[in-house]
Amino acid sequence: MRIFFGALGTETNTFAPLPTGLASFHERDYFPAGTHPGKPTFLSAPLHVLREKCLDTGWELIEGMIASAQPSGITTGQAYESLRDELLNDLRQALPVDMVILGMHGAMVAEGYDDCEGDILARVRDIVGPEVTVGAELDLHAHLSPLMVQKADVLVLYKEYPHTDTLPRARELVDLCIDKQRGKIVPVAALVDCEMIVPIHTTREPGLSIVKKIQGLEGKDGILSVSLAHGFATGDVPEMGTKVLVYSHGDVTKAQNLARSLADELIAMRDQLSIPFRTIDQALDEALAIEGGPVVLADRPDNPGSGAAGDATFVLSRLLEREVTNVALGPMWDPMAVRIAFDAGEGAQLMLRIGGKTSPYSGDPVDLFCKVLSLKENMAMTGLSGGQTQLGNCALVCANGIDIVLTSNRNQAMNMDLFTQLGCDLLIKKIVVVKSAQHFYASFSKIAKAVIYMGGRGAATPDWHTFTYNKISRPRWPLK
Repeated sequence: MRIFFGALGTETNTFAPLPTGLASFHERDYFPAGTHPGKPTFLSAPLHVLREKCLDTGWELIEGMIASAQPSGITTGQAYESLRDELLNDLRQALPVDMVILGMHGAMVAEGYDDCEGDILARVRDIVGPEVTVGAELDLHAHLSPLMVQKADVLVLYKEYPHTDTLPRARELVDLCIDKQRGKIVPVAALVDCEMIVPIHTTREPGLSIVKKIQGLEGKDGILSVSLAHGFATGDVPEMGTKVLVYSHGDVTKAQNLARSLADELIAMRDQLSIPFRTIDQALDEALAIEGGPVVLADRPDNPGSGAAGDATFVLSRLLEREVTNVALGPMWDPMAVRIAFDAGEGAQLMLRIGGKTSPYSGDPVDLFCKVLSLKENMAMTGLSGGQTQLGNCALVCANGIDIVLTSNRNQAMNMDLFTQLGCDLLIKKIVVVKSAQHFYASFSKIAKAVIYMGGRGAATPDWHTFTYNKISRPRWPLK
């Protein structure tokens, strides 16, 4: 069997001020055909499953281009088309193939393309024809479109948020595609729109039980796969929203009935699923009232993983105004401040203008007299899949009892080593502020006395009513 793998994706916040160009892909992950390293990167989980499978079976694996960018604003048309065409050209050169497996996000938007994944899958299908099995692994924050479902034989989405299950879902995808290619199964799909947008934390109830339930349905009574697309609220495209995707073995009615039933259950519990966000002051009040620490505060509105810049100063400013001390905060994206800290050197004390550089969503810059506690060149943070996420040159500075991690590469907080590599001891802190929505939880919850989620101003604010949507299908609860 000849199998082709390639990957292309990003998560697009159509309201974010930073465009996503070719440099954004080259800065994060860009591997021309056949050059991907041994450790997983953002979209490469199926590749590592396929490498193991082909090593065991003697099948031939052809590795195409793999490229991903940090979530940000709309991808430029030139960047999308050039990368897409490179991926498709790699596929053409690999022909003939029996199977195509792709890694994609599911919420990529480019100039002129509201459904990049649907566009890619349609072009792949045109190239390989109807007999070749086509499958893809997607993020659960996908905009699942009918075109994507129509052009692929199997789509498998992550089930966990934070996304700690990329490799298990990749194994499911590969196994289903192999069974389909061998004629053991006939996957038929049903896609049901819940007419809402509800991200679900699977680290707490009722999200925990939802994941257990859908996993318990798979592999029984002809049900092959069940995926729940939470959707991505800051993507203003027609297919944005929470959806249920079910594959059954040859029985479309069974798939449709189950998808509808699960969708109705989710709709009925949507209030329970909604995440309780606090204002900055509410979060600080609650954190300071808790005995001991650290208390982890998630700065959701400035989450780079949702397309925000990561340089907002709203929380930092309020900490300073309230004279809250014994705090760690990061990562703050500020390449200029990092450069100045490196020029000054460890132990230096100097004025630094921190954050607030990208747009009104970032607030005003904060001028602080800082001590440079530590510096690290080309620092990498551990990602959810165990791979390394590059943060570039990083500096830990301290001002007014607040330790701040400054980075030259934009990224969200995913692992405590973001702080600990620079010598910041989180266990002795009262408050730890992380610029992240939920991916921090897998690591930081191990030490957190409590976790509090903050809303407020920002390019990734959970207060979606502050955005003007022009393209989404309605109704989309809780949007009016």
